[in-house]
Amino acid sequence: MQIRQSNQVFNFDKYATFEKDIDPKQRAWIEVKGKAIETNVRQLRSKLSKNCQFMAVVKADGYGHDAKVVSDYAIKGGASQLGVATLKEGIKLRSSGVIKPILILGNLYTKRDLIIAFKNDLMPTISGMRECLICNNIGKHFGLKFSLHLKVDTGMSRLGFECNKFVQNFEKITSFENIIIEGIYSHLSSADEDNSLNPKSSAQRQKFKFQELLKQIYVYKNHNIKIHLANSAAMLIKKDFHFDMVRVGLSMYGYSPLSKIDENLSLKPALFLKVKVAFIRIIDRGVSVSYGGKFVSSRKTKLAVLSIGYADGVPRNLSGKINVIHNNKLYPQVGSITMDQMMVDITGSNEINIGTTMVLLGSDGDKVISPVDWARESNTIPWEILCSFKNRLPRVQVD
Repeated sequence: MQIRQSNQVFNFDKYATFEKDIDPKQRAWIEVKGKAIETNVRQLRSKLSKNCQFMAVVKADGYGHDAKVVSDYAIKGGASQLGVATLKEGIKLRSSGVIKPILILGNLYTKRDLIIAFKNDLMPTISGMRECLICNNIGKHFGLKFSLHLKVDTGMSRLGFECNKFVQNFEKITSFENIIIEGIYSHLSSADEDNSLNPKSSAQRQKFKFQELLKQIYVYKNHNIKIHLANSAAMLIKKDFHFDMVRVGLSMYGYSPLSKIDENLSLKPALFLKVKVAFIRIIDRGVSVSYGGKFVSSRKTKLAVLSIGYADGVPRNLSGKINVIHNNKLYPQVGSITMDQMMVDITGSNEINIGTTMVLLGSDGDKVISPVDWARESNTIPWEILCSFKNRLPRVQVD
């Protein structure tokens, strides 16, 4: 492309003209360490009961890490199945070449969506007789059997058959000739509480309810049906939560859902959030910074403007509560976090320049900032922090 200006001709052909030509590390980005995922899966599997399978939960784009990268490395680490939340997530993995069994943890209720799941070899979660009948009819129409998992509500009050109706429903479902019950499962509401080992805890009560239900349907006589209950927290609590398979999310990504964890279990965070300095300015004492002027400099201050904000997924309510790292040193973020930028006090540093990379999440030397830290400061959970990062942050695999 050429542009003529003031009798001069500029040739822009040598410059980037497509999105793919832009350096993913031009502004802010997420680095994903697939080897950390693989190592974590191996570590966690070493804690499982004998013959217990590992389902890697890769919903929400692999908790913000990139579902395909996470899936590949989780499988290398020994994951035998994958869990997603939506039909689209499952199809995306199938189209990228993933062949392992994939369970859709969300609820599909239209015939059209269930047919799409069937044609893409995706197993739906079934929470009611209506969907069971649709699946059986789909299998009958194609002359095949539709593989699925049945879910039972033991205390979450979300998806799943009602416990007091499940036994009768199960007898009807087993009479359907065109479905295969691959699994039966439930979901714990409070397994990450510190008192989960207490027999009267919510997690223990749900487990007992689930076990009693399984006894009533004589499911243990059918070794082809996989029974699963445990998420990351329950998997780490006690082996009697393991059953035939565990569904592991947060701990696979390197973070413990429990305040107390096995000292021999060394989890490695797989996500690093990095950003470049876009501008540097020096302000005098008594000058306000950013929207609302809530931060006012108490001395002559050197500021670095970082090209990242709440439109990228950094919570605005973390304003003035977090640090960033450069060269094993912490620097405080000051002023309100804006849509696309934030300011950091780098007073006293002579090594930070425009274009310098700083770490928002991850480690640099012995300094570490975790999503758990951000969650604590913003009064939320690390799951929400990880799942909040937007698509405009490129995911860069660094293995």
